[in-house]
Amino acid sequence: MRRILIANRGEIALRIIKTCKRMGIETIAIYSDADAGLPFVKAATEAIRIGEPPVAKSYLQGEAIINAAKNMGADAIHPGYGFLSENADFSEAARREGIIFIGPDPGTIRLMGDKVASRETMEQAGVPVVPGSIAGIETLEEAVEVAEGIGYPVMLKASSGGGGIGMVKCPTKEDLEKSFSSVKSRAKAYFGSDGVFLEKFIENARHIEVQIFGDSHGNIVHLFERDCSIQRRNQKVVEESPSPFLSESARQKLFETAIKAAEAVNYTNAGTIEFIFDENENFYFLEMNTRLQVEHPVTEALTGLDLVEWQIHVARGEALPVVQSGITAAGHAIEFRLYAEDPVKFLPSPGKIDVFSFVEGEGIRIDSGYGEGDSVTPFYDPMIAKCIFSGESRSEALSRAKKFFGELQLTGIKTNAPLFREIIENKDFSEGKYTTAFLNNR
Repeated sequence: MRRILIANRGEIALRIIKTCKRMGIETIAIYSDADAGLPFVKAATEAIRIGEPPVAKSYLQGEAIINAAKNMGADAIHPGYGFLSENADFSEAARREGIIFIGPDPGTIRLMGDKVASRETMEQAGVPVVPGSIAGIETLEEAVEVAEGIGYPVMLKASSGGGGIGMVKCPTKEDLEKSFSSVKSRAKAYFGSDGVFLEKFIENARHIEVQIFGDSHGNIVHLFERDCSIQRRNQKVVEESPSPFLSESARQKLFETAIKAAEAVNYTNAGTIEFIFDENENFYFLEMNTRLQVEHPVTEALTGLDLVEWQIHVARGEALPVVQSGITAAGHAIEFRLYAEDPVKFLPSPGKIDVFSFVEGEGIRIDSGYGEGDSVTPFYDPMIAKCIFSGESRSEALSRAKKFFGELQLTGIKTNAPLFREIIENKDFSEGKYTTAFLNNR
């Protein structure tokens, strides 16, 4: 593999470029008009304009991206996360052109991208799933019948969706009736399908995921867990590992279940199995993300491994670099997603970054797609940087985070840094006593 086109932008494009440079692999960046001056464009070996700022006219132009890869002599495409990373048609189209797609098999992407089908697959494999509908729901009447069968509150979810965009909590029948049509419409607009299903809403839940990796030789390993329970509107804000919630017996059971889930679909490359935990450490399958996660640096900080390098080795057809017994984790790591966001209204706040100054040091890793003078535009996710802190203990990692955000200078735009300072000072958070409802009243 000599040249990789990165079908993404910002910090994840820079992250991939960093590993490729170390491996002696040339990189091709694609960029929209809005991103022409950003650091990732300058860091790549070569760069090519892909279109106008809106994603539908640039980063979602699968055919144009594959043509660019062909014209630029790319051997492979790395999709990063988001955009086309979990698009089975894009993966298949690349492979038809003889271009390696750095990710799992298209069949796996398609199966796990359908939340109803993935749920059925996990049930058949003996993986526990949240009580709910076993098939897509077509009508409101059917939804009400299912909800009354499993009991309120319920979560109404888009069958083809991911993250928090296609889901709504419905505490009562009236809420379900109010939300049903709008969720179907939103699912159609964002994911191309209006299919929805229902799951029981788990009260006082923890959201914990397991990083898994598979190769084409039948090897599958886990790389420990990440607790992603600090969320706003079902979108992750803070992730850490190890989880301060899990007992060791529950942790081992979780790993065994994640491996079982990955084996059920003969998983290859990087993936994440997401679970929801109740207060008694009972856990249930939520979904499988068939790509590299935003929060993968947490795992890298714990293990000392480069997950992008692993992705490239596996995509080449090589076996995983180490077996399960050779993978160890030490200390604690935590990631904060720094957004261009109004800290009161919690809405995107795009604009030009005037000053972006911070102190790096031991146990501090900043993955950013922007520098001073760059603009966060309204066209894309407003994440400015991922701030990862590690140490021998959770308290040491949090101490580094507290110092970092106390010294951070970021002007010209509003950010959610004040929220992080508040979270770190919170007694329940510092003691690891938090759930997915932690930020609900903020």
